[in-house]
Amino acid sequence: MTRRILLPVGLFGAVFLVIVFLGTANVYPKPSNDTKQKLRVFVSILPQAYFAERVGGERVDVSVMVGPGQSPATYEPRPKQMAKLSKASLFFRIGVPFENVWIERISKANPHMKVIDTRQGVELLPMKVHHHGKGIKDPHIWLSLRLVKIQAKNICDALILEDPDHTAYYEANLRAFHHDLDKLDAEITGILKNVKNRQVMVFHPAWGYFCHDYALEQVPIELEGKEPSAKALARFIAQAKAEGIRVVFVQKQFSKESAETVAEAIWGEVVQVDPLAKDYLQNMKKIAETFVKVMQ
Repeated sequence: MTRRILLPVGLFGAVFLVIVFLGTANVYPKPSNDTKQKLRVFVSILPQAYFAERVGGERVDVSVMVGPGQSPATYEPRPKQMAKLSKASLFFRIGVPFENVWIERISKANPHMKVIDTRQGVELLPMKVHHHGKGIKDPHIWLSLRLVKIQAKNICDALILEDPDHTAYYEANLRAFHHDLDKLDAEITGILKNVKNRQVMVFHPAWGYFCHDYALEQVPIELEGKEPSAKALARFIAQAKAEGIRVVFVQKQFSKESAETVAEAIWGEVVQVDPLAKDYLQNMKKIAETFVKVMQ
């Protein structure tokens, strides 16, 4: 005769729940961490981080090689960054000098990572005076709102190829970013439209594209990456006096000693502007407003 084993009601319920849980554990997997679902991407400079985040939105986790206050001309990636690159899906290059030295090692850090050149489709301007030699192209393409539209499109295309299920999301973000760029471009055009003195004296020649867009002329003090000679300084001082220039613009990533010498000689001042700030749209408007104040 078979003996029947009776379980207390409470215990039976508990056993039943355990059986149900074990049977369905593999049917309903635990929600994965949202961070793990994001595309890990690297960019060279801070403005690019803004571009990637505007287009990628919540779908991307962006890391930057060159941090605040550092120069993309002389930067060397840290070991931690090279290690982190091994987990990235995309690297967006832009043409700044450190890339030319490091891009091969960056690629070797992660053979599966795709390196996207955001200069594709951008018409590069020549840079006659620069610390990386004569006859090269100006790398400061992020300082043109109009060229950033092309760079953002390149970023969008790369994200779509990597994550096609979210194509509509990336495209909508791109349209919104393009709208903001066009709006600010029109605003800056209005701000600078009636400026009479259209020369901008700068230490480092980073503003070629900005000046090209708004019919300005940059006058760089830096000569092939070196502090100018006494003779060259005298020439800049004479030019500034003749043109009524009273301000020399500098950026914190470079020396301002020569700029201060010129400013003192013309009874002017040195004003700092940052072409590498991450809050891109706000920074570009601030730069235009700063220029117009001293160019009247």
